[in-house]
Amino acid sequence: MSQLKNDLFIRAAKKEKIERTPIWIMRQAGRYLPQYRAVREKSDFLTMCKTPELAAEVTIQPVDLIGVDAAILFSDILVIPEAMGMELIMNEGKGPIFPSPIRNTSDIEKLKNIDPMVELKYVMDAVSLTKKNLDNRVPLIGFCGSPWTLMTYMVEGGGSKSFSKIKNFIYTQPEAAHVLLDKIAKASVNYLSAKIEAGCDAVQIFDTWGGILSPSDFEEFSLPYMKYIVSELKRKDEPVILFAKGVHHRLKQLAKSGANVVGLDWTMDLGKVREKIGDLVALQGNLDPTVLYASEEKIEYEVKKVLKAYGKGSGHIFNLGHGILPDIEPAKAKALVEIVKKESVKYHKG
Repeated sequence: MSQLKNDLFIRAAKKEKIERTPIWIMRQAGRYLPQYRAVREKSDFLTMCKTPELAAEVTIQPVDLIGVDAAILFSDILVIPEAMGMELIMNEGKGPIFPSPIRNTSDIEKLKNIDPMVELKYVMDAVSLTKKNLDNRVPLIGFCGSPWTLMTYMVEGGGSKSFSKIKNFIYTQPEAAHVLLDKIAKASVNYLSAKIEAGCDAVQIFDTWGGILSPSDFEEFSLPYMKYIVSELKRKDEPVILFAKGVHHRLKQLAKSGANVVGLDWTMDLGKVREKIGDLVALQGNLDPTVLYASEEKIEYEVKKVLKAYGKGSGHIFNLGHGILPDIEPAKAKALVEIVKKESVKYHKG
């Protein structure tokens, strides 16, 4: 693999010495950018995911426009259940919908085992093309949803406020739930391994709905499957990030999962988390995404707070505590990146 021109993100993920804190933003290839919306006007969301040229174009936009230190492949976590045979509808304004959700063992048996180079070849083509067009300027991150988060969508049939269907499922059909989680975990290992093979420099596992589980249910239905993915991944030394939103109670276990980086949402105290697990893993986060509605002075103030909370030394990747919101002004995102680049230097001197 040829040398990356900017490898700050990779070095920070491995806790190596760096000159400043790297920054990228979850959902950085997205609707807040007018250049993204211009591409999106001509194609629906899934068509963009499945057209390597379009996926590559929008993946690279934030590198050019706001100056982030890593690109994350434009895709969606739900391409896996779709590849397994579930019909997926991306409904504008309502989010993803699975019209025939999973209800029982026979539904699970209908799901096919996927070969990522067949059913998800369009993703691998997008990785290869993005890598080529990025020309090693910054690393490329690939991602998947955690098995628990994917199962939540597959059983709920879409997003949810109460999560009653998935909770009902794990409490009344726990064996079926574990069969499904195991199936998703195996598909995810093959998928992420294929992404690394195609050229991704790092991968992130998004456990978006980990925080809706009680601590003991998280240990049963989410954590072991993420650990399995990390342990089975075919990788040389490509870093793995685990982002379990809302999971305050199992930070030590996340840090011992084999991942290189633990992502934190904005409700966690970065300094306290560093004291707890910062010797085990690098940390990513954790500015509240809504801070970007504020003035540039306020953004600078909040950035300084996050940098100070982490303190001196390597092992911090600056990010938002969740995805950037679609109505944020691009100028604010660009300002955020520039402030982090400028203000973080002093934490890496000496």
